[in-house]
Amino acid sequence: MSIVKINAITVPADKQARFEERFRGRAGAVEKTDGFEWFELLRPLAGTDQYLVYTRWSSEEHYRAWESAQDFARSHDGGGDELAPAASDSHHLWSYEVLESTGPHAAQQG
Repeated sequence: MSIVKINAITVPADKQARFEERFRGRAGAVEKTDGFEWFELLRPLAGTDQYLVYTRWSSEEHYRAWESAQDFARSHDGGGDELAPAASDSHHLWSYEVLESTGPHAAQQG
């Protein structure tokens, strides 16, 4: 089964627009990585200032290979951006194994 990595990143209100802008402008290197399955950036709606970065991988080994690759380092260095230190000291990485997964069922044609 797949594994999921969720990075919970606290982003102060005055930096959220810039944080989102950086993700919109990302290079997309992760999508080309062996074992990569899914990416989502989740914006908080109320009650928290934590964004969730959700990635799904075919195995822990594939995630570790991405984590140790140059593309990972480039995508997480912030490019000198003032936001990088604000986010990097206030995050938590959670790891999960997918036990069950489903999607919408195809509509029955009658």
